[in-house]
Amino acid sequence: MTPPLPHSWSNLLLPSTASDAQLLHADTSDVIRVCPKKLGQGYHQYIPLRDDLTLGILDYAFNHEVTVDSAGPGDILEFTFHLESRVSNRTFFIPDFGWSSLAVIPARQRLFKVELFFKRPELTSHYYDFLDRLDPNTFDVVANMVQSAHRLFHHRRSGSSKEAIARMIDRLHDVRDVQPLYVMDYQSTGALRRDGIEIDYALGTPLTEEMAPIIDNILSCPYHGKTRRSYLERQAAKLIELRLVAMEQQQRVSVDADYVRQASAILRQNFVNPPGVEELARLVGTNRFKLNQGFRHIYNTTPFGYVRDCRLRNARSLLLMSELSVAQVAEAVGYTCRSKFATAFRQKYCINPKAFQMQAWGWAS
Repeated sequence: MTPPLPHSWSNLLLPSTASDAQLLHADTSDVIRVCPKKLGQGYHQYIPLRDDLTLGILDYAFNHEVTVDSAGPGDILEFTFHLESRVSNRTFFIPDFGWSSLAVIPARQRLFKVELFFKRPELTSHYYDFLDRLDPNTFDVVANMVQSAHRLFHHRRSGSSKEAIARMIDRLHDVRDVQPLYVMDYQSTGALRRDGIEIDYALGTPLTEEMAPIIDNILSCPYHGKTRRSYLERQAAKLIELRLVAMEQQQRVSVDADYVRQASAILRQNFVNPPGVEELARLVGTNRFKLNQGFRHIYNTTPFGYVRDCRLRNARSLLLMSELSVAQVAEAVGYTCRSKFATAFRQKYCINPKAFQMQAWGWAS
């Protein structure tokens, strides 16, 4: 039996108008789509501020679990500020290359977030700002990953400076045949695949107290027309500035806790059979309390949580690209019990591993 293809947002939501009562504020220039009652409730609202900048306010919940192909236009960089979701009070830096990717929206889970979408020609400068605030180890991981992807499509020597890596990331927005990238991810059993989780962590930072009043200003904007756009654009600029400050603060903590980077490298290399926390602390010259505290500051998780994320990230790649069974994948990433693996995978990705594998295979074919 062929699994159903994932939905697209265009066939899930219906067009609406600025007069919709559930909107916090709106203008006739906004693009508004709402959930049909049989699907759930809520809306997506997109407010054009400039030719290269759009503000989004999304607030919705589905009655049933929905799998979506989350591919976007392909030339957008997204800053997302989650107010209520599975990752509440987190903000994410998300390049949208337009590549198909499965996203599972949980049933009866409210997703309330503010988003800023930047288009070219400003993307390279934003990528540089992001790269400039990474710790050196994470920058090296990003650079290696981007250079490898760049060589797949451009077949020429690429630079290693932050400016060069930022330009290469921008060029990836022009890629449409992404199958080689998936193959690269699966075949890169060494540092590229193992260390890729550092990028996942680097993309997110906590929402800070300073961001809250700016987000409130966006949600309660009292203006209309050109004044509204100018006001919201200023708030958006403040929000991005605060997002960069949050990255700088996280970088400072990272520099002061080098033992955490040493410990995370050990765990990435040994996630199938990792050392215990006491042994890990001894290996990097600290104690259990400081190690746990450092992981919380830098990764927003514990050493055990970091190992779990390493295992599940690798499992997801194996389910996408290999012909291993779910039981074999579970064993390959360090789980001795298939049911515990299935529970952990669903908690992370909101879908059972077998269902994910079947949907991914059907979607790819």
